[in-house]
Amino acid sequence: MEKILIINGPNLNMLGKREPKIYGKTTLLDIEKKIREEAEKLALQVNFFQSNSESKIIDKIQQDGFSHNGIIINPAAFTHTSIAIRDALIILDIPIIEVHISNIYKRKEFRHKSFIADIATGQITGFGGYSYIMAIWAMKEILKIK
Repeated sequence: MEKILIINGPNLNMLGKREPKIYGKTTLLDIEKKIREEAEKLALQVNFFQSNSESKIIDKIQQDGFSHNGIIINPAAFTHTSIAIRDALIILDIPIIEVHISNIYKRKEFRHKSFIADIATGQITGFGGYSYIMAIWAMKEILKIK
């Protein structure tokens, strides 16, 4: 069974409470439950990690990235600031899908730049929690042809 590491960055632990007009009322645990259900149907094993700390995200990528077949990452605010997370991801030779709940291109201009996008296999943005489900489907298809 192929293993997918799903990494969530800062403040995503506050989904459901944080800016519900932008992010909705669904919690991160709700999203993880839906991902698990969909992953089971696709015969994928998913492992979740969330941190508000850039260094912990980097450590997780370095410690567990090599033992997974793909990574789905929502770097949140680190999308626009972290060359260090980018550098950790670029070492891996596995598919990487960047996910965002909101459409980062419809938000303030500083959110339009992603340090992850050009090294990612693909990017899914703006579909709420459903962005993760789309990423799981895409990852399954990518792994079929890899």
